[in-house]
Amino acid sequence: MSDSRQLAFHEVVRRRRSVRKFEPGKTVSREVLAGIVDCGRWAPSGANVQCFDFIVVEDAAMREAVTGVFMRQAQRLVDHARGFPAVKKSYLANTVAIIIVLGDPRWKVCFPQSTTDEYNAEYQDNNEAIFLCSLGAAIQNIQLGVTAEGLTSAWLSGGGEDQTNAELAELLGYPSWMKAYGTIPIGYPQATQHRRYRRPLDQCLHWNSYQPTQYRTHQQLDFYESTLRPFAMYRDAEDINDWPDKQTRLGDWQRAFTTSEANPEGQLQAEEDFSKPRVTGRSTRRRQ
Repeated sequence: MSDSRQLAFHEVVRRRRSVRKFEPGKTVSREVLAGIVDCGRWAPSGANVQCFDFIVVEDAAMREAVTGVFMRQAQRLVDHARGFPAVKKSYLANTVAIIIVLGDPRWKVCFPQSTTDEYNAEYQDNNEAIFLCSLGAAIQNIQLGVTAEGLTSAWLSGGGEDQTNAELAELLGYPSWMKAYGTIPIGYPQATQHRRYRRPLDQCLHWNSYQPTQYRTHQQLDFYESTLRPFAMYRDAEDINDWPDKQTRLGDWQRAFTTSEANPEGQLQAEEDFSKPRVTGRSTRRRQ
């Protein structure tokens, strides 16, 4: 690959952003939308089963109906997932299209299957991972295709919830046992989006073996979920060192979130239960 093409690809990756402010009144051709979906078609998938289908919603009336489904989904988040920094979905009205990425679970039968009872659970779990990774690759490819066209998008995972998926299936006509694992609104950005927060590369890159000093502790995860998450999700700054209120937001955790040594003592921890939030911080007290 030439240096210029390599730089172009890396720039597309870095420019991809989850954007929720679109310019109203814009349109895009079906040719462009088909090219974006074709990027998803070329994604890798387990056993090459291509366990995805793509519904492009570009008709104005249908976009409005899909937007209504997600407005109701957003209200359920407010009512039943208190403390999560959810955003209203009204911005979907300004999209040029909404791509629904469907997962077809029938194709999991093509993945490795256990021939002994002892390994049933292991291969069932593995097949689910292969299935979800295949769908994630397709969704990411589509988002990169969107970026390459000078458009922008987001990834709404909420379509996979049972109630939301049931509404989408009835509206769009797909079998209810398929699931909308990815919903990708596409539009022209209302304003230039800067880079969102990313962990330092030398904090998440490990050479040849896992480095314990880069391990993020249970306490750091609790702090992120309860206190830092709303800011890390939506701040338009790649480097947390550029936050003007960094000291206030990070407190004693500055070193952990800004250097290559999140865990200078190098001590790993045993598994604990993280199925539910464990700490209430200043940003998530609404959970109560």
